[in-house]
Order: sequence, then C-alpha cells, then structure tokens
Amino acid sequence: MLASHQIATPTISYFEHNEERRVPEMIERLSAGAQIALVTDAGTPCVSDPGFRLVRAALDAGIRVVAVPGASAAIAALSVAGLPTDRFTFEGFLPARDGSRRRALEALRVELRTMVFYEAARRLADTLAAMIAAFGDSRSAAVVREISKTYEETVRGTLVDLERRFRATPALGEITIVVAGAPSTAATANDGAPITVEVPIAVKALREAGLSMKQASAVVAKLSGRGRREVYQDVLKSRENDDSTDD
Repeated sequence: MLASHQIATPTISYFEHNEERRVPEMIERLSAGAQIALVTDAGTPCVSDPGFRLVRAALDAGIRVVAVPGASAAIAALSVAGLPTDRFTFEGFLPARDGSRRRALEALRVELRTMVFYEAARRLADTLAAMIAAFGDSRSAAVVREISKTYEETVRGTLVDLERRFRATPALGEITIVVAGAPSTAATANDGAPITVEVPIAVKALREAGLSMKQASAVVAKLSGRGRREVYQDVLKSRENDDSTDD
C-alpha cells in the first residue's frame, strides 16, 4: 500500500516473535522524539494482533498513544451476520489444541451475548464441529471470509449447516465466525445463574415420570441449551459406560 502511494517512510517488522526485542527499541526512539505508526496488513492493530506490549510500554513511559479508526473484521462481520448486535463478546482466536478449545467453548455454553471469533481457514470445519458439541447443533451462526476483499463471502445457517458446508468445501482466506448467544430461557435460572443439567440423570428422571425418550431429550435440550441429538448421544454414551463398568 505504501509503495502504491509512493510513500517512502521506513518500515520495521514487528510481530509476535520479535515483540519483546522490538519494544525497548521503539520506546527509545519515541522517547527521543520520533513518531511511530503501528500498522497491520489486515484488520486493526492490537486486536488479535501484536501490539499490546508496545502500547502498554509507551503509556508506562508517558508517551501519548492515539488511535486512527480503521477496518475491523470483528465489527464488519457482526454487522452483516444477521444476529443480535446490541450486546456481543469478542473471543479472538480459540486455542488450536482440541482439549483447550473444547474447554474454552464449554465455558461459553451459556453466554447470552452474540460471540465473535477469528479462526484459521484450515481449522474452520473442526472448530465448527467443536462448537456443535458445546452449543448444540441448532445454534445460528455465520462464517464471513475475506472481508472487504474481492472474494468476500458470508455463509449463514445453523452450526451443523456450516460445518457440513466447510467440511465438504474447505474455506480459504481470513475467517471470522459469528455465533448467536444461548437462548435466555434455556441459559439462565433465577438471578441469571446458569442452569447445570446432568443429562443422563435428567433424562432418566423424565423417563420415569412417563415421558418417551424423544420427549425427555427435547425437554433436557431446552433446559440446557444443547441440541436434542447431542443430548440423546450423551445418554447413549452414559449407558455404554455403565455397561463397561458392570463388566
């Protein structure tokens, strides 16, 4: 971009793996009266992007820091997703490891606000599958890729719809995922406290009360904010575990 506008201002590389070394150098130059602009080739600096250390160090050194508004993939995706925007939470990139990602999503199971995530294209289908496990298969979501670029695309649907789409046709480019929050009636109890449902126990109690397996699964799914199919699978796994323990 600088070259296309014939701007010859010197640039210095600044990224995650050289942040620690670059920060003292930049602070020294700023303290000597230099002006430095922190820019990025995509999105907004410091938003899921290196920069916090430099900003914090500059503030600690008494150096004035100002923002120049620019593009933000999170806000752009939120504006076109078709999901509630009155309240939302930005979660950035989820952990790459399966176990850590699963725990991070489980912690968001009863989050009422719309959630915005960044993700690498190669992990998109697996992340959507992990979201199905945590949020249920009927949660509404949108995948927005290549925002503001030539091949920008927004795909909306349930998490299951999106997982099938991108499992069959892997995505390319920069990815933002927007996921609806948990239904308020299913996610909260008195005083807004989350409802914790032990699925096999709850289903068993409803079955003993006379409900069919299908009816019991539907009730527990609504209470817990999970998909009915997911609840049913949990019950089957519990039965299998009980059988193996008996052996």
